[in-house]
Amino acid sequence: MEHEDTEEITGIATYCAGSFWDMESVFRHVRGVVATSVGFMGGPVPGPTYDEVCSGKTGHSEVVMIAYNPATISFRETLEIFFRSHNPCERQQGEYAGTQYEPVIFYHSDRERQIAEDYIRELSLKGYCPDEIVTRVVPASVFYRAEECHQQFYEKMGGCYPVLHTCDPDSDE
Repeated sequence: MEHEDTEEITGIATYCAGSFWDMESVFRHVRGVVATSVGFMGGPVPGPTYDEVCSGKTGHSEVVMIAYNPATISFRETLEIFFRSHNPCERQQGEYAGTQYEPVIFYHSDRERQIAEDYIRELSLKGYCPDEIVTRVVPASVFYRAEECHQQFYEKMGGCYPVLHTCDPDSDE
């Protein structure tokens, strides 16, 4: 990951929910997030390309990996942003259908796994989804950085940020 700031980086979070371009745009300018990188994780195919992952045949998810300063933003706060930015009640995310786009939290430690599972349990108890929350919590594996043309894609395309705010899990509505 390229460092966007000189803040100390001690936290890493990796998320999938639809297009990695959209997920990256959600986190790019969040205070405390010091770097982002889009790529692929979770499948058995080594060194996949964007086209291979888009085919749905590699087993990989399109992910955004964020580096953050936990003195400024906590892992839980990154989770809250993630849940406000995708629909955890459905596997398909907007126009993005296929296993490579299904919502996943790739945890990097047992602590992250526990925080993610506890947060999902809280949302479930609130009745957040009519049925169940489908966002999976799985161990992080090898991260394959996507081709350079996909990094900070929206900025390269003129700075548009189509941030997805489908819901607010912390509201009482």
